[in-house]
Amino acid sequence: MAEANGGPWWLAAAASAQLAVGIASYRRGRGGDPALMPFKAFLVASLFVGAGATAAVVFLRAAGVRRVEDAHAAGKSLRKWIGAPDKDRSPTAAVD
Repeated sequence: MAEANGGPWWLAAAASAQLAVGIASYRRGRGGDPALMPFKAFLVASLFVGAGATAAVVFLRAAGVRRVEDAHAAGKSLRKWIGAPDKDRSPTAAVD
């Protein structure tokens, strides 16, 4: 994914726009044809889920996580910071 020259600002704008449209659609809540109600509910829910997913991507990009290895390093650093033991990633690890 190519980034614009200001970082992930355009992703934040997209998440905000999706959230604003979702809230406006939810508040409007016009009835209309009852047969279309499931479609309208799915549309509004999709806007909220999309806004949340886009905001999560913005957070990860802003934190510098670009690859899976970056996420693993961040998790290892977090576990070390809170004092949790390292995860055993061996293929023979016992599962309780």
